[in-house]
Amino acid sequence: MNNPPKIMLVEHDIQTARMLRDALKARFPEVQVAFDGATAARELAIRPADFIILDKDTVPRIDYADVFRELRPKGSTPILVLSGSRDVPEKIRALDAGADDFLEKPPDTRELVSRILAIWRRTLMSPPSSARRSLPKCVEYPQLTISLSNYTVTCDGEAIEMPPKELELLYFLASSPNQVFTREQLLNHIWGYDYIGDARTIDVHIKRIREKIKDHETWSLDTVWGVGYKFRAAAEVL
Repeated sequence: MNNPPKIMLVEHDIQTARMLRDALKARFPEVQVAFDGATAARELAIRPADFIILDKDTVPRIDYADVFRELRPKGSTPILVLSGSRDVPEKIRALDAGADDFLEKPPDTRELVSRILAIWRRTLMSPPSSARRSLPKCVEYPQLTISLSNYTVTCDGEAIEMPPKELELLYFLASSPNQVFTREQLLNHIWGYDYIGDARTIDVHIKRIREKIKDHETWSLDTVWGVGYKFRAAAEVL
């Protein structure tokens, strides 16, 4: 790859940090290491990185959304989370909050490098910021507004708290009303073609969205049994 990313590794254990740093430097020429989140944030403010690897255990009692905001104030730097937990809800919390991928510890360094490269390829293929600004960033239906410009959802006049992946999923479906998408298609679009995950992740996200917004007489989030999901909208509001 002609333009490999500059990597920030946030890892509290010195031996693990040294092992991962050495493995990453065999493929990526610039690898910074920070042993805690506060140090990482200070270093990134001085020398921004293109890619962040965060060991969950480095930040006790982690709130992913808060940590991600601190590490990437612009909200665009890819983050891969490492965790010793095999807990699926833990993985979903990280992905919901905006992680680009999640790997159990200890990671196979070859897989880690492959996942970094896959995420980086998707990042490079994203349209430039000027092009993104020209695209529609908001969809509106009666009593429902979904904005990607500021990541907000308003339903029945109330602001709805929704993690990034839930909002992106809802926005994607609502942007193509009455079109049916399979779980695999939704995974590919929201998490990327190289994402290795369980299609049940989509079911969990849909369930959580439905708990936060209720169906309206002119629109609803529908299950298409045996296929996937669609955002149903009455013809007069299309």
